[in-house]
Amino acid sequence: MRISTLAINATAFAVGLGLCYVAAGFAVNVIEDNSERGVRRALDQAALPWAEVEAEGLQVRLHGTAPTEAQRFKAVSTAATVVDAARVIDKMDILATKGIAPPRFSIEMLRNDAGVSLIGLVPATTNRTELVAELRSQLGGATVADLLESADYPTPDGWDSAVDYAIDAMAQLKRAKISVAADQVAITATSESAEARRKLEAQLARSAPNGLRLALAISAPRPVITPFTLRFIKDSTGARFDACSADTPESRAEILQAASAAGLEGKADCTLGLGVPSPNWGSAVAQSIATLAEIGGGSLTFADADITLVAPQDTEQAVFDRAIGHLENTLPDVFSLNAVLQRPKANTASETPEFVATLSPEGLLQMRGRLRSELGRSTAETFAKARFGAAKVYNGARLDQNLPAEWPVRVLAGLGALAQLSNGALVVSPDQISISGNTGNSDASAEISRMLVDKLGDAQRLEINVTYQEALDPVASLPTAAECESQITEILKTRKINFEPGSSTPVAEAGPVLDDIADVLKTCGDIKFEIGGHTDSQGREEMNQQLSQARAQAVLGELRVRRVLNPNITAMGYGEAAPIADNGTEDGRETNRRIEFKLITPAPIPEVANTLESAEQDLLDQGAAPQPQAADTTDAQTLAPEDAGAEQGSNDE
Repeated sequence: MRISTLAINATAFAVGLGLCYVAAGFAVNVIEDNSERGVRRALDQAALPWAEVEAEGLQVRLHGTAPTEAQRFKAVSTAATVVDAARVIDKMDILATKGIAPPRFSIEMLRNDAGVSLIGLVPATTNRTELVAELRSQLGGATVADLLESADYPTPDGWDSAVDYAIDAMAQLKRAKISVAADQVAITATSESAEARRKLEAQLARSAPNGLRLALAISAPRPVITPFTLRFIKDSTGARFDACSADTPESRAEILQAASAAGLEGKADCTLGLGVPSPNWGSAVAQSIATLAEIGGGSLTFADADITLVAPQDTEQAVFDRAIGHLENTLPDVFSLNAVLQRPKANTASETPEFVATLSPEGLLQMRGRLRSELGRSTAETFAKARFGAAKVYNGARLDQNLPAEWPVRVLAGLGALAQLSNGALVVSPDQISISGNTGNSDASAEISRMLVDKLGDAQRLEINVTYQEALDPVASLPTAAECESQITEILKTRKINFEPGSSTPVAEAGPVLDDIADVLKTCGDIKFEIGGHTDSQGREEMNQQLSQARAQAVLGELRVRRVLNPNITAMGYGEAAPIADNGTEDGRETNRRIEFKLITPAPIPEVANTLESAEQDLLDQGAAPQPQAADTTDAQTLAPEDAGAEQGSNDE
């Protein structure tokens, strides 16, 4: 009886256990199905169809191949919105991708009175300590703030050359911003004057490495023009400006438009400056030029608010009166008009007195004609010697006490104007000053007009015929890097720099060759050159390398002795490593024993399509944080000197 009771209880317990197991299994299946369906639905809604879901108990396993790390992370996060994150098991793979393109490295160099700041992104291989030290050395110990970030990517081609060039450029600038990238450098700076700007732009452009895109934005303060001068001429040869000044770009445009309507052809410009006598300057000039055109020609001179208009002698009186009357009544306040209608000169048997000075291309000045007094002659001679050199002045002028009282002032003003030219002639007569000649200063005509008007007044009749010649311009006439190399090549085509046998001492006959090369290099500025020494294959390789280095260094030393002070010329010995002929023959060995002059240029820069922005997006897709971005450079123009070497032979043992 007791056994039966136990059996019944055990059976009841087993049945209950079985029912619980079945119920638990059913519940688990329901949970698994609900979790799997919910997660799959969420993944589909998140546009992640590549993710597979497998529920196992309370766990949800995610399988599949994610296209990016960011997509994998997104799948995990999406699943965690349906089930507890602790239940999500990540079994996903990531699609193999090509390496992320490197960012666009760049540096912003900012210099002011407080020092230099470096901002940007540089390769991890860049020695930032050395970069800062080099800048401090070049800038005389100035404070340098290193705010750079680095990224572990390969250094792009041209990066080191661009940074070196930027450091050299910064040493020439007091206040500037230089934006550096591997393939381009943009420089924004100020200069003291327009002339200083021209020289600075030429120097920066000529020293830029080959293949580097260079953008220059050098500004100069507006000059103070005293007096504020403008001279416009219309005669049988056409219309032209001897001098043109404007206070604003709008005023300049108004003046040039009026001059064009009056017959001016070709390129013309007005200097923007300070010192304008009235904000209505442009309007007054435009009206006066239109009046001159209505009359039919003549000269128009502005000296501040004083206007002198001289009409040709064949102008009809009625036309002159009508045009001048209208101008007098419409000119803005402040301006004063002096209108002159020339009349034919009365016939006279007396000779017209003149003072004539001629300046030769060699700088020799001859003065002839008439001077008013002994004091005037002594003053003119002293002034001329001070301007042109005591040994270069010949005074053959005679005295004439009947000359006008203002004659000495006119002569001195004319000599001062002649000093602005490379060669030319000055003629001073009672009613006119005429100056003509050649100059290397593109602004010489305006400067001469301004000076004569300042000294003699706006009513003075002037005839200025000055021609700008680029060959006389000390900046524009400088040779390019390729031209410098070509000139050295021509020297070395027929002559050699020979050395004593087994020695680095040049023979005496090499002196004239070195003289000619030095003369070329003195005109080339700070262009980067390498003097390369080469030997034949006879002897030990180590000894040949040392000999070639010593000979290249000796050539550099000889150039230094000849006052070639370019710090960018280096010497390099290559030994027997770079033959250009057969070392098996005597002629070949003679050819291989040589000195080469070559421009130092970086390797060609390939086109790079990627940018820092695209690299950042790739990093975001991969779930990584982007590196800081440095400002990029823009508006660059290509300056690409040719890359060729000048070769010549030398004696070698």
